Amino acid sequence: MAAFKGVWTQEFWRAVSGEFLAMIIFVLLSLGSTINWAAKQENPPPADLVLISLCFGLSIATLAQCFGHISGAHINPAVTAAMVATRKLSLAKGVFYLLAQCLGAVVGAAILYGVTPASVRGGLGVTSVNTEISTGHAIVIELIITFELVFTVFATCDPKRSDLKGSAALAIGLSVCIGHLFAIPYTGASMNPARSFGPAVIMGKWQDHWVYWVGPLIGGIMAAAVYEYLFCPDPDLKRRYAEVLSKSPFQIDPYRVVDTETYPSDQAQFMAKQAAIRVLELERAEKKERESAGEVLSSV
Repeated sequence: MAAFKGVWTQEFWRAVSGEFLAMIIFVLLSLGSTINWAAKQENPPPADLVLISLCFGLSIATLAQCFGHISGAHINPAVTAAMVATRKLSLAKGVFYLLAQCLGAVVGAAILYGVTPASVRGGLGVTSVNTEISTGHAIVIELIITFELVFTVFATCDPKRSDLKGSAALAIGLSVCIGHLFAIPYTGASMNPARSFGPAVIMGKWQDHWVYWVGPLIGGIMAAAVYEYLFCPDPDLKRRYAEVLSKSPFQIDPYRVVDTETYPSDQAQFMAKQAAIRVLELERAEKKERESAGEVLSSV
């Protein structure tokens, strides 16, 4: 239970309530853009994809600017999962963030349901997989667009970078907008499990709902791992991992003679090979030091 040690603090609950309120506003405003007010017409026009994409993207940009200093403005379980996976957020906070986001999404969708006339309510923005593609294809689409979103979050909020200019919130909002412009015809462009969960609860529509959890969560965690451990690793984290990986269950003196009677033959061979490798590493290190010393002396 050590992970839940800091739960009963004012700062903790301020952050959780911030996520809850931000999600209410996001779902209410963004899903509101999916309402087709011309649905009562004889030949209603199709949904305006640009309008919907801009509303989703600008809503996230605005809320990220407003709630960033309060809760980090995740407003997305995929972002929260990525933060927990890279140890930027505690498990306790991650669990409560997830609950707050899902509950906020339900409340936001319920408010929209209550204020929208039944004649134009339609599906209330429930995400659905295009009948022309399979659920496997839908998972790939959701994975890709969420990868793009979470990678943008990590890249624009990286404290190690000194070249950042402009607004991180706007960059994140534009990444949401781009994802919607591309993926709305495929899957409805969820990019956010809670965004799909809220209207699904209110409308009772659960067909292929699992797609909008699997795809975004995998995509978000993959993006975080790629950025944090491949492209821009933290030097301190890299050093700690190197120390852990360098520890072997058979720590022996590289110059010690292995007694084959004490150890089984396979283990003795492994230890002998390990010792030989460590001897070579030591010799290479000594040679490198001598060469560097020679370079310094020659430069003098």
